[in-house]
Amino acid sequence: MRALVLILAAVGAGLAASPTGAAAQSTSARFTIVLRGVTIGSEDVTVERTAQGTTISSIGRFGPPVDLILRALQIRYDADGRPLGMTVDASARSIASVMTTTVDGDAATSTLTPAAGDPVSSREPIAAGAVLLPNPFVAPYEALAQRLRTAADGSDIPVHQPGGAAMQARVGASTPQQIQTLDGLIRARQTAITFTAPNAAPIALEVWADDAGRLLRVKIPTQQLDYLREDLASVSARLVTMSRPNDEDVRIDANGFSLAGTLSKPSTAPGGPLPAVLLVSGANQSDRDEVIAGVPIFGQIAESLANSGMLVLRYDKRGIGQSGGRADAATLTDFAEDAKAALNFLRERKDVDRRRIAIVGHSEGGWVALLAAAGNGRVAAVGLLSTAGMSGANLNLFQVERTMNRSGRADADRQQTLALQRQIQQAVITGKGWEEIRVSSQQRRQAETAYFQSFLTLDPPALLRRVDQPLLILQGELDRQLPPDSAGALEAAAAARKNSRGATVVRVPGVNHLLVPARSGEVEEYGALTDHTISPVAAAALIEWLKTATTAQR
Repeated sequence: MRALVLILAAVGAGLAASPTGAAAQSTSARFTIVLRGVTIGSEDVTVERTAQGTTISSIGRFGPPVDLILRALQIRYDADGRPLGMTVDASARSIASVMTTTVDGDAATSTLTPAAGDPVSSREPIAAGAVLLPNPFVAPYEALAQRLRTAADGSDIPVHQPGGAAMQARVGASTPQQIQTLDGLIRARQTAITFTAPNAAPIALEVWADDAGRLLRVKIPTQQLDYLREDLASVSARLVTMSRPNDEDVRIDANGFSLAGTLSKPSTAPGGPLPAVLLVSGANQSDRDEVIAGVPIFGQIAESLANSGMLVLRYDKRGIGQSGGRADAATLTDFAEDAKAALNFLRERKDVDRRRIAIVGHSEGGWVALLAAAGNGRVAAVGLLSTAGMSGANLNLFQVERTMNRSGRADADRQQTLALQRQIQQAVITGKGWEEIRVSSQQRRQAETAYFQSFLTLDPPALLRRVDQPLLILQGELDRQLPPDSAGALEAAAAARKNSRGATVVRVPGVNHLLVPARSGEVEEYGALTDHTISPVAAAALIEWLKTATTAQR
């Protein structure tokens, strides 16, 4: 069986053992095993350290397609981190066996004893200080995580798979990370690793460890395999991509549940109540930092606005991150009610000037911001970032047609697909005509949702007639997720409003839908972008407009 490998390492860094005479130290954790996005099992791991060395043990179960029961695993290292031996008692696809390995100097003797049949032994050379890595278990990587504490970028470590091939692990760059769980903030280090073995393609992976060197996560993208410590696998855990020293974690009372958010504040103590900005994220599973393709859009915007002297609130969408509620049954109106709850939260704070509260939405969040601000005299100003100026139905057709055009499909095929899409839209909006549409039951279930209906029927120009606050319309000129004239359409609709307080339009050259510098602006380019920094031109325009728009409300 080809190794489902994971590793981290560094030359010359042994496992930490308890000081001579100290009591044994034992820690335990459960890991969730995720394959191709589906949880298939778990493994309970215990690490015990004494003056004599370290013992790593575990039990667990892997469901299909791995189909493996781990009754007992134990790996022993001496006080200097040298491997002593290993035992694995497991059943793979209901076939039981026990693998034992004993290390003696520069040789490792492994014996596989099946439940039925004769034992098979092999003796192989083993490099000094090698890490024992039986496949495909989680526990062995605790030893590697411990070595990460002193790992050097570019160093190599020998790896030994008992009964298999010797490997080398090259340690790559490490990146500090912060993970927020219900129990607190975990400071972690994410390290890139590359496995190499004779006559085999290199395998790249990520290994995460905490400050104490305990394993947190191992991710192998090419195998779509992810091992996560249980608290990190929880929906309540989130990666903190941006934070400020005086950030405040807050809970916002919504309709029957609470939203988890972050309130960012200026670094200097204010002399009185400050203007406040609520950030509303776009579609999909957006947390408070609105991380898309590695770009923490709202994390960066919140920092820029707080540095300019404003209070900034951003929150995990309902059902996402640490927020309660369910996103699967929510409509755009429901998301707007959540935004209104966040606005009320700001109004109740003594450090907020309630006359100067603005709401800023990105992408679909712009529509939600408009819904929350419509007829709401408590909102001083509305900012629309990368927001469509046409109806949801027309935007959906634009995006479908653009995708087909870029795929090179024949004109007849494109027209047929667009006609089918129009039929689906009409059925979703009216609830009628499904029997005449040739789609699978699964495709119908995906389309026939309250959310998609609310998306298709939302009409920004009509909605803007109920929004009289000052508007900012900001769009990147390389935004390919929206029609090129989106800003112009919103501007025209804003100009037609009665009793409005004006609209400011900003078009930022060289910037895509995510508000970062791009070459083509196409969605497929996102993953290749190396600059994940929000355009300073866009940030400066937003800050200048907010200061003017909120000051005018005093």
